[in-house]
Amino acid sequence: MNILIMCNKLCHFKCYTSVPIGTAYISFGIQSPMFSSSTLVELHIVVYRFDECLFLLDGRFNQLRILFVTTFHILPLQRSIINKERLPNFKHVSLTCKSVICVYDEIIVPHLQRMINLEKLALYFVADCDEMFIDGNNLQKNIISHMSRLNHFIFNIQSMVTYDKLNYFPSNEDIHHTFTNFKDNQVISCVDYFPKSKYGQCHIYSCPYTLTDYENITNNFPGGLLNTVQEIDLFDERPFEHEFFIKICQSFPFLKELTIINSEQQKSNNENQIYSIINYTHLTKLHLLHVHDDYAEQFLLDTKTYLHNYIQLSIHYDQLQRVTQNFTRNTTRYNSSKVKQLYLYDLEQLPEQYKHYFPYLK
Repeated sequence: MNILIMCNKLCHFKCYTSVPIGTAYISFGIQSPMFSSSTLVELHIVVYRFDECLFLLDGRFNQLRILFVTTFHILPLQRSIINKERLPNFKHVSLTCKSVICVYDEIIVPHLQRMINLEKLALYFVADCDEMFIDGNNLQKNIISHMSRLNHFIFNIQSMVTYDKLNYFPSNEDIHHTFTNFKDNQVISCVDYFPKSKYGQCHIYSCPYTLTDYENITNNFPGGLLNTVQEIDLFDERPFEHEFFIKICQSFPFLKELTIINSEQQKSNNENQIYSIINYTHLTKLHLLHVHDDYAEQFLLDTKTYLHNYIQLSIHYDQLQRVTQNFTRNTTRYNSSKVKQLYLYDLEQLPEQYKHYFPYLK
């Protein structure tokens, strides 16, 4: 942050990175940084831990109006930073966290409540919560009611609670009802319970959806057209049927990267059945993690899927061998020919004698 010292009349500063956030970020170290600014109005910053940016909220940037923070971790504070004074100058704040947070009530809420004159707020995070999901009532009580001038609130929030902590098990209708009083804002909610893993999950987001990724999609996915999304991951303890993948393809027409985690066998997997062939026009990366063989077939069988582009495929070797019937199966031959990069989880590389089945493999 030496640039803030050298450019003492700087008004707008945006610091982004094109590499993974865990490897490139700003850090102030343990000691309080020796800089301040009476001219900086707008700041966009990437930090590793949220407490790195709390120095920005201690009064040294007294003209700061717009703050965008992307952080990898929001953890219990390592430093003795006690900032409780109100921050009336802030007008627009965006906070994004790239990993699961466990301190929503202890850290996120108190610092947002200091920004009493916010007009625009954007929140993007996944939270591990105690007792209750984050819903409309929670946002109204803990955030909105403290910001009388807030007129634009964008959010994409997933909250998770383990079964042993849940007070009760609200339905999706229950969660959706908590947003009745949200003005000029369509909110989508999706609630799931996973008996095997013993936790519940609630996903709420404001419309229109503007992010390029969408995580933890289940069979309860409400659908809709999400043109901005290019990367998704699917997880459920119930099987994904062919009709579900039709919905996914329709909802994400510009999908480029897809990850699937599902070990449940499909109920309607019959090779003699006639299916509507799903055309993935933009897909270039497919990751099959901990999946039943049915999902490898779902994407390799030409009776179910048409791969328009050459793709990068990540899969277990034994599974690939089974699904292709030891690399001889005709109905998986075409989509296998679209594999240009192959990553095998349990084998360093494909045996030489089978490479003919993947003619364009690098």
